[in-house]
Amino acid sequence: MKNTIKVERAKNNMTQAQLADIVKVTRQTINAMELGKYAPSTILALRLASIFKVEVSELFILEESDW
Repeated sequence: MKNTIKVERAKNNMTQAQLADIVKVTRQTINAMELGKYAPSTILALRLASIFKVEVSELFILEESDW
């Protein structure tokens, strides 16, 4: 699953560690999501979208290979 977390973080001048603190996960979790190695829970995806003021579908892009 692709995502735009890194782009949104940059727009908001936020580090991985800062974002991790806000959503109560580790920096490694944020890094894994940005690299597409970790799919977040629904609640985490909603938290992230809320922080960046975007829709979940704008933040996470489901690809054909994810089916």
